[in-house]
Amino acid sequence: MERIKLAIEKAKAAEADSARPDVPLLRKVSDSETPAGESSSAIRREASPGDASSVHYTQTAVVSMDAAHLERHRVVSHQKTHSASWAFDVLRTQVLQKMDENGWRTLAITSPSVESGKTVVAINLAMSIAQQTNRTALLVDFDLRRPSVARYLGLNRSLSLNDFLDGRVNIEEALVNPGVERFVVLPTNHLVTGASEVLSSAKVGNLIGDLRERYSDRIVIFDLPPVLAADDVMTVLPRIDCVLMVVGSGASTQNEVEEAMGRLSKANLLGVVLNKDEAPVQNAYY
Repeated sequence: MERIKLAIEKAKAAEADSARPDVPLLRKVSDSETPAGESSSAIRREASPGDASSVHYTQTAVVSMDAAHLERHRVVSHQKTHSASWAFDVLRTQVLQKMDENGWRTLAITSPSVESGKTVVAINLAMSIAQQTNRTALLVDFDLRRPSVARYLGLNRSLSLNDFLDGRVNIEEALVNPGVERFVVLPTNHLVTGASEVLSSAKVGNLIGDLRERYSDRIVIFDLPPVLAADDVMTVLPRIDCVLMVVGSGASTQNEVEEAMGRLSKANLLGVVLNKDEAPVQNAYY
């Protein structure tokens, strides 16, 4: 209870409301939110069951990322020497422990309002998960009204989720490996008209199920729009195992945080991540 109060207070709330549900604050992370020389390599995953350490891409496009671009967009978890990467590793461990306890493999990431840094948290968390040799991570851009995963990663590919939804390509052709082993991205290049209706469609439902079940070692992370932006999150959440809410310090009011939590009341809410906090981070070892 005290931790969710802290999240609300850090979100510039005037006062804490003790009547909110007891939801744990998983981890405070730093303020986080890449161009790519595209190669013709492309996806067939080759890994023995329970061993994701040997993954080769023969049908999924493989691109290289620009380190300076990533850093400008606060994508840092792939750099183990970066001072902020440990925070995402701690978040990864907490998230995976909770998901493993329940047999969950699909995770939605959302926020109460815009400018909370949810997409940056989603990217860094997915990269951190992929660094574990017994896991693979797939990041899906389901923020169909304001897609930004490709922009943050610098993925300049013509094919994306838009082409799959329009029936022009199969899903394998839209996937891309951005140069990080065991990490695959399904980007969305353009906004989608009727986003809520698309997310509630049978085609998207089948896609979520296929992505979840194709590999037993895979964690699928869906970057969703803010909860209060529209009904998109409430539409698609029943199809996803669990959800993590990112609260940006100063980005949401107390009322917005409370209303967002109310809308997520029927979902498996793992906890709240406090992002963009300006307080110094203390680490006794580093």
